[in-house]
Amino acid sequence: MLTKLFSGLITALPGQCRVCHSWPAQAVCEDCVGQFAQPHQRCHTCALPLPNGMPQCGACLKSPPPLDQCLAAVAYAYPWSSLIADFKFHDQCGLVRNFATLLQATPWVEPTLDSADLLLPMPLSTERLAARGYNQALLLARALSAAKTHTGVLLRIQDTPAQHTLKRTQRLTALDHAFAIDPLLAHRVKAARIVLVDDVMTTGASLHAAARVLRAAGASHITGLVFARTE
Repeated sequence: MLTKLFSGLITALPGQCRVCHSWPAQAVCEDCVGQFAQPHQRCHTCALPLPNGMPQCGACLKSPPPLDQCLAAVAYAYPWSSLIADFKFHDQCGLVRNFATLLQATPWVEPTLDSADLLLPMPLSTERLAARGYNQALLLARALSAAKTHTGVLLRIQDTPAQHTLKRTQRLTALDHAFAIDPLLAHRVKAARIVLVDDVMTTGASLHAAARVLRAAGASHITGLVFARTE
């Protein structure tokens, strides 16, 4: 535990930029943020990139997803993919401050957070949480709005293979019965504006499965909010 805490603190301190290695800088310096985190036009409901002026992609128009809105800060590509891997798998928890700052600067994120009733981090299974030691989505949600972040409302009731190990067709169905709402906290979901928080969105299977459960419980509006979107 002390090793993880020390590692997170070191990551948060000014030092070399993890991308261009300039000194002194935060984990990602301003120049690299300007180069690699420019906002792009994205589909309103799945966050895939679109030409300017197009609010929604054809796939979402044809088959509307269970999310009312989906927002992403960056593409899951260099340099963010390696930084996310460090954050997620190598105990570099201090990176969450940089990710949260970039998310808050993303168009429509601040008003979405302001109007939200609940921020729900995507839950990990008991087995995966025990192996990793922390839920990266929970850290990100708390960095965005600790007061509105709640755990225990949305539950992970099935341990499924990691999404990145599955083919696309498997990802779309593997999580169909993976989530549930705590019956004792279901009243918090009814008529609520909810933001689902995760670090990465690939096919959207996880967010969509959770959104369907929340919708069935009476949520009035559901936003998927992710740091990076696979394109």
